[in-house]
Amino acid sequence: MMTGAGWAMGLGGWLWMLFALAVGIAIVVAFVSLVTAALPGRQASTTEDAAHILKSRFARGEISEAEYEQAHRLFGISQATHSTLERNER
Repeated sequence: MMTGAGWAMGLGGWLWMLFALAVGIAIVVAFVSLVTAALPGRQASTTEDAAHILKSRFARGEISEAEYEQAHRLFGISQATHSTLERNER
């Protein structure tokens, strides 16, 4: 025989169940994000991206040599970054 208003778990039980489900989903999302970030091909260097974009724009003639050199200094793109970029493009 049931007691109360007929709620099997009561309102509090349903709320705790939804809360546990939300926590479980958050844990899965965090785990997937960490695994994805740790994969070797997924990490992109912002300096290399900036250097690649800058080089492409210069090659297409969108920016002058002076603008290219100024952006180079502004972004702090080193010669080592350029060497890495050229090696990756081959």
